[in-house]
Amino acid sequence: MDPEDILVEIEKLSSNDEISKEDIMDMLQRYAATISVYDLMLASAYMRKDGEYIQANYREKYLEIYIKNFIMRMKEVLNNNDYDNSTIDKKAFGDSLPLLKRTFEKERISDSKDDKLPLIYVITSLYTTFILEEPMHPVGSEFPGNLSVEEKNGKFFCPVKDNQKDNVNAICHLCIAEQTPDI
Repeated sequence: MDPEDILVEIEKLSSNDEISKEDIMDMLQRYAATISVYDLMLASAYMRKDGEYIQANYREKYLEIYIKNFIMRMKEVLNNNDYDNSTIDKKAFGDSLPLLKRTFEKERISDSKDDKLPLIYVITSLYTTFILEEPMHPVGSEFPGNLSVEEKNGKFFCPVKDNQKDNVNAICHLCIAEQTPDI
């Protein structure tokens, strides 16, 4: 099973009449099981190097959020058998495929077909959005200007969501958070 095979499975799954969280978790857990500790170390090192360009006062918080809540989420995916088995928004799931395909190309560390970083991105994105029903950046994630992701009355708000609306490659398009009002 190659990392990119998940895209074919997402496409097949999106053609179902209904898509349950169990359908998604079965797929995510199978692919998460192919990611080794070495793959996670490579992804983490890549994120640290990529984080060098972030303002110094936000760098460590950024790295902590991304490494803990994005890269290291694979263990959580593998061990999560405690989720409601409701059906998900089939249209939103199907609409995510072009973005996830672009993510696969954009997030490569190497030209190797065994590169797992794009797979980690796809698994984490689908898991966070459709299983946990949470925003990509956890509540409390800070952004420049002392802004952060918030939850109010069961809705999630991100202060920078609209900043990415013209970026077709931004994973923000999959995120369930709404733009924080008045920003």
